[in-house]
Amino acid sequence: MSDEKYYKAFAAYAASNVGLATVAAALCAFIAPAAAGSGIPEVKAYLNGVDAHSILAPSTLFVKIFGSILGVSAGFVVGKEGPMVHTGACIASFLGQGGSRKYHLTWSWLRYFKNDRDRRDLITCGAAAGVAAAFRAPVGGVLFALEEAASWWRSALLWRTFFTTAVVAIVLRVFIQYCTTGNCGLFGQGGLIMYDVSAASATYSGPDILAVLFLGILGGIFGSIYNYLVDKVIRTYSIIHEKGAAAKILLVITIALLTSCLSYGLPWFAECQACPTDESVSCPSVGQSGNYKSFNCPSGYYNDLASLFLNTNDDAIRNLFSTSTTKEFHISSLFIFFAAVYFLGIITYGIAIPSGLFIPVILAGACYGRLVGRLFESISTLDTGLFALLGAASFLGGTMRMTVSLCIILLELTNDLLLLPLVMLVLLISKTVADNFNKGIYDQIVKIKGLPYLEAHAEPYMRHLVTSDVVSGPLVTFSGIEKVGRILDALRTTGHNGFPVIDEPPFSDAPELCGLVLRSHLLILLKGKIFSTDRVVCGAEILHRFAAFDFAKAGSGKGIKLEDLDIEEEEMDMYVDLHPITNASPYTVVETMSLAKAAILFRQLGLRHLCLVPKSQGRPPIVGILTRHDFMPEHILGLYPHIKAH
Repeated sequence: MSDEKYYKAFAAYAASNVGLATVAAALCAFIAPAAAGSGIPEVKAYLNGVDAHSILAPSTLFVKIFGSILGVSAGFVVGKEGPMVHTGACIASFLGQGGSRKYHLTWSWLRYFKNDRDRRDLITCGAAAGVAAAFRAPVGGVLFALEEAASWWRSALLWRTFFTTAVVAIVLRVFIQYCTTGNCGLFGQGGLIMYDVSAASATYSGPDILAVLFLGILGGIFGSIYNYLVDKVIRTYSIIHEKGAAAKILLVITIALLTSCLSYGLPWFAECQACPTDESVSCPSVGQSGNYKSFNCPSGYYNDLASLFLNTNDDAIRNLFSTSTTKEFHISSLFIFFAAVYFLGIITYGIAIPSGLFIPVILAGACYGRLVGRLFESISTLDTGLFALLGAASFLGGTMRMTVSLCIILLELTNDLLLLPLVMLVLLISKTVADNFNKGIYDQIVKIKGLPYLEAHAEPYMRHLVTSDVVSGPLVTFSGIEKVGRILDALRTTGHNGFPVIDEPPFSDAPELCGLVLRSHLLILLKGKIFSTDRVVCGAEILHRFAAFDFAKAGSGKGIKLEDLDIEEEEMDMYVDLHPITNASPYTVVETMSLAKAAILFRQLGLRHLCLVPKSQGRPPIVGILTRHDFMPEHILGLYPHIKAH
């Protein structure tokens, strides 16, 4: 650039971007497709009870870390925050399943966490740690886990997440202290406060409140349009992704080239501006990250668009949030940058690289916030840098629909407690406006991915149905002492994960529900081959042969599969006692219970199976089993097409 070899400069810039993007896409396409995207929707679904394939596997963790580094370095308009939440959850899952036998990393003491509740708690802590590390916002991390990630919360989880994020803050502080010597490049700039705006005076009056109301409405409208377009783009990309790994990589290369062309091409439309006379700032910034990039301008001048495009995302945000620099960016430059970031943010999300949504949204929001600040300049006393912060808050509220956690994250990011009332107001307004049009971005992505997410409330039409109206069949039950051949046949022919166990005479006076047995526990029992030729109770022998940890929750891909069983032909007619591995206290509801009540019960208790028992005597002791899929709108509206969804 300094030698005016502009085409060569573009070739070098585009080639490095495309090279980095191609490696990131190849990692995602060939090693861990689950690592693409933000990862927050998948973590949210897992904590709701959806254990989707390989979303927290060690391979996903590896690709998430390196793919995110490569994706951000490739100049894409993506953030590292979403991937860091997913990374934290993956590390927590890795610990919760006792390490990895495949990679020879196991610790015996971790076996105490090998159950659903502890693993869920660990993953909640991991998600909180991810936010705390990405934004250097420990309290924001706790509130993010509470408000957005977790579906079930309890008091013990509050101090556990708080402890986790406190450790994150201490470790970050140690590294930042070490990095002040300049050994770590750009890491640690700004200390624990990434975008400090506390230097500006945060006094406001009536006209400022009007400007904030306007920003909130604008954020809600822009946010809902953004969510709508991201939804359409992801659906389009999913069709391209079905064509294989080559199509995924080609799409990433196309977006990388387009991003490079816009980032390098658009600054040519900006006019060169004279450097500020303040001697404390370095203008133009040469060979480093900074506020003033010379680009194609002569000495003593800077290109404001290049200062935003050809910078790290963090520095671009710092530039937009910078206070006492009202005229640093021309109005036309802010319009161009907003349009470009808004457009690139939409088309970049959904390609096969790890990509977060926070940074594109903060960049676009800060841009129109600064524009509104210039618009209200004559009647407002607030600094344009503070307007940029309020704009970022409004766009975050309009896209993500979070309030408390975003408010605290922004507070910890910018260190401006005096602006708290305005940030709260703008978040509430933007969320309220956007909620009238569509759902939050993460809820939409969960739906696009087909993950059966249970909402906190029951749908209105559920009040007109009872549980027996939606139960799926046929029901497969086992006797308390069952034939090995019949169990194997049921496991082969059904995909059920839970089976009711019924005791019949002579083991009980009348048929009665003994409990529920899980598929994974049946496979462990059959592999142990504790069979008898006669139909007799032999629970004591089973309890001696197995330890409690044998039935602990297996890690991803580690459980016993049906193909692993080696049952001889003569063993098929033998019997096995299911009583020792049966959950004798399953949750049951009567078949005439309101479906709305059952749905709330199912979610609040975090169930996988809900047994339906008959209302009257003289019928089989169990009518059916409700699972997560029975509460899904698609299932219910498929059974009853005449019901209106809303």
